[in-house]
Amino acid sequence: MGFGIRSLNDAGLATSGEARIPKPESRRLTRRDFLAAALLSPVFLRQAPRGDARFVRTIPLTVPGSPAPPVGRLLGDGLDARLFTDLSRLGDPQSAMRPQSAIDPQSAIRNPQSLVTPNDRFFVRTAFPSTLSRTDPWTIRLGGLVDSAVAVDLRELEPRMAAPARVLIECSGNADQSNYGLMSAADWEGIPIAAALDRILPSSAASRILVSGVDDDSRAWRTSVAGASWIFTRDDLQRAILAVRMNGAPLPRDHGFPVRLIVPGWYGCACIKWVDRIDLVPDDAPATSQMREFAARTHQAAGATLAKDFTPAVIDTAAMPVRVEKWIANGRAEYRIAGIIWGGATPANALSIRFRSGQAWTRVDTCPLPASTQTWSLWSHTWRPSEPGRYQIVLRVDDPAIRTRRLDIFFYVREIQIDEV
Repeated sequence: MGFGIRSLNDAGLATSGEARIPKPESRRLTRRDFLAAALLSPVFLRQAPRGDARFVRTIPLTVPGSPAPPVGRLLGDGLDARLFTDLSRLGDPQSAMRPQSAIDPQSAIRNPQSLVTPNDRFFVRTAFPSTLSRTDPWTIRLGGLVDSAVAVDLRELEPRMAAPARVLIECSGNADQSNYGLMSAADWEGIPIAAALDRILPSSAASRILVSGVDDDSRAWRTSVAGASWIFTRDDLQRAILAVRMNGAPLPRDHGFPVRLIVPGWYGCACIKWVDRIDLVPDDAPATSQMREFAARTHQAAGATLAKDFTPAVIDTAAMPVRVEKWIANGRAEYRIAGIIWGGATPANALSIRFRSGQAWTRVDTCPLPASTQTWSLWSHTWRPSEPGRYQIVLRVDDPAIRTRRLDIFFYVREIQIDEV
């Protein structure tokens, strides 16, 4: 199972491949329940009409000359499959039933459940393997450095199901500047991986955990190499689950049915689908092919061969706009930007925004402190540009203690054309 569209550097940032991100200054710069409570406040999004304010339309965030983003439909198959989520509709549960220009800006306030991506719109990076013919019954083999290997029927683990957890997954190759739609959030239900590990007795040499899944090796793929597996430390998997349900329903086929590993805070390449093996391995275990593919894209230690020498595929704090709405207020155009912030180990809301390279940074108007970094939260900003033209919206976190490797190079830049001020 692969995970990228284009190559990444040591910060997990795109550098080459199917699309290229220039250095930032070389182009035209060029909540869960707690959050839900915050969304009930009328200050959130600052989208409520005030006085004579009138909603006009949604302004597309697009790259000049690029085609309309191919959101919401599966493209390709196997390891070359893609389905992009339409992030511009995040927070509006009714938008799929109405024209894009008529998005209700108050809907996220009224219904925080709209921050969950429906199963049929959740991004897909690898589709159901053609080589997988039987899923019932499903067994997971537990082996490696253990006293006795066992095969466990998935149904035997289901009594250990944990409460649902809202977790965002992002493809590490989420680099399509026209939509950045290889990212979604869902409510996952499953078995803590510790419940499976309780079934085996490790030997003294076991120190790491190899999780493997079925992958389609029926042919050579254009964008990835088959070999869905990842090696973790025990600490890495403290919050991990073997998910069997997604948004209250059994996992869809393309999302790992019947069982998928979910590791909160890690990129999708480590969230192995169709899990069929868990092995205990020594500290000097070699990296898997999937880890090597990720490492090559992120230019990690060229001579490294052991799993322990590879940088974990964790998501840093990041933010970007997903929707820009044009309003007329007191006879003048203004633009209300709705965006998301996600990732990292510590919640952050010291978010600043900039619209052109060289211009001053401005603190985002409204950015509630996220209750969790496992999923995304919403922020908003009202902007009155001084002149028509092309703008490039980027963000930063004004807290040196928060690691933001992708934001540091303006990875999630969004472009917009303003025709009226």
